[in-house]
Amino acid sequence: MPQTPVRTGVTLNYEITGEGDPLLLIMGTSGSIPLWVEMIPRLAEQYRVIAFDNRGLGGSERGDGAISVGSLAEDASALLTALDVPRAHVMGWSLGSAVLQELALAHPEQVATAVMYASWGRCDGFQRSVLSALRYPYVHRDMETALATAGLAFSPQLLDHPDFAAMLEPMLPAFPQTDEQMQVTVEQWDADLAHDTLDRLGDITAPTLVIVGEQDLLTPPWQAKAVADAIPGAQFELLTGPGSSHGVHIERPEDLARLVTGFLSRHTLLQSS
Repeated sequence: MPQTPVRTGVTLNYEITGEGDPLLLIMGTSGSIPLWVEMIPRLAEQYRVIAFDNRGLGGSERGDGAISVGSLAEDASALLTALDVPRAHVMGWSLGSAVLQELALAHPEQVATAVMYASWGRCDGFQRSVLSALRYPYVHRDMETALATAGLAFSPQLLDHPDFAAMLEPMLPAFPQTDEQMQVTVEQWDADLAHDTLDRLGDITAPTLVIVGEQDLLTPPWQAKAVADAIPGAQFELLTGPGSSHGVHIERPEDLARLVTGFLSRHTLLQSS
């Protein structure tokens, strides 16, 4: 995959797939590009999809300085600049959706539309408990337990599927591979827990779609609904039924891609510039 140095002082690993209006994908906590699995080819049928590894994970450098939602947003902004993409559709998953909030607030000129998938604006007590539990194995560099607790991101139906282990195996390279990457993941969990935009979301001007699954335990539906309610004109979509987990893009990629492309088709870059 190609890499490029960006103005925030790191070299980021990225890939570009497809043609059309640019669509930047921002990954969630602990993940790298391969965790997008079926979403990239589906979205690339209509868009020029730009996926990248957040600093310190996958093939991207860690660099210096603290990792925060705001600093990751600056990395995303810097990547668009480095790739000579002045304005793009942006979709963020989980941590990526929080990064997108800060990106849309700090650099509105770069965000043509915002798709916040599995999102929240400020942790409540339930979410703080879940994220703290998921953070713990990374602190102790216990990857076996980290992968076991990652099951919270999936639906009961997938977890009970007889082929679940075989289905998960191709995704393992997308998770942290080294002690350094596990430490970066701890910093990402800390960024998740500290994320707080709820009182500023009303300043987002980009057309926004907020998507969440009813089975999502990490970013519960009421948290995503609060985000949509706070952003003027935002569209809210709740996916229901089996597979409507935190990992909808893994369990129900066709349904998610249909929602995303349907929304983006109403907001071409020409119309939204």
